[in-house]
Amino acid sequence: MSLIVLTGASGSGKTAISKAIADRGEIDVYHFDDIGVPPLSRMTADYGSPAGWQRAMTFRWFESLAEAQHAGRNQLLEGQMRLAFLEEAATATGIAYLPLLIDCDDETRTHRLSVERRQPELANAEMMIWATFLRREALAKKCATLDTSRLSLDESVRAVVERF
Repeated sequence: MSLIVLTGASGSGKTAISKAIADRGEIDVYHFDDIGVPPLSRMTADYGSPAGWQRAMTFRWFESLAEAQHAGRNQLLEGQMRLAFLEEAATATGIAYLPLLIDCDDETRTHRLSVERRQPELANAEMMIWATFLRREALAKKCATLDTSRLSLDESVRAVVERF
């Protein structure tokens, strides 16, 4: 597999994993949010909803990754994307990819967001609902899940890199 896409709710570990992989220098790593995340009001005004913005930006990323695949290097994209949007974008661009839900239990997510990242405002009911939604979508689509609740960062990185 030359492209793996890590998705998951905040606090799951996807950014930490992707940064550790980038540090190794063997895989081209991209972060969804690097395109810039506008305020919710702008997402709604320009794309009809935050989900509409996320869908459009998923397509934009896949178009960009399709061009970059000519280099022949393994690629990793991480961000908070619906699996349905990934499927649509992959079909539209003809890119083969492996989706991987990075997840953790709510207690671990709350600790990571509140203590480790010092962003307690993200450890809210909406984030837990989003995490649950992504779990259900992954289950319905038979998407592989990596539960990082009890894994070290090194173990998580190894589990992702082995999938290439």
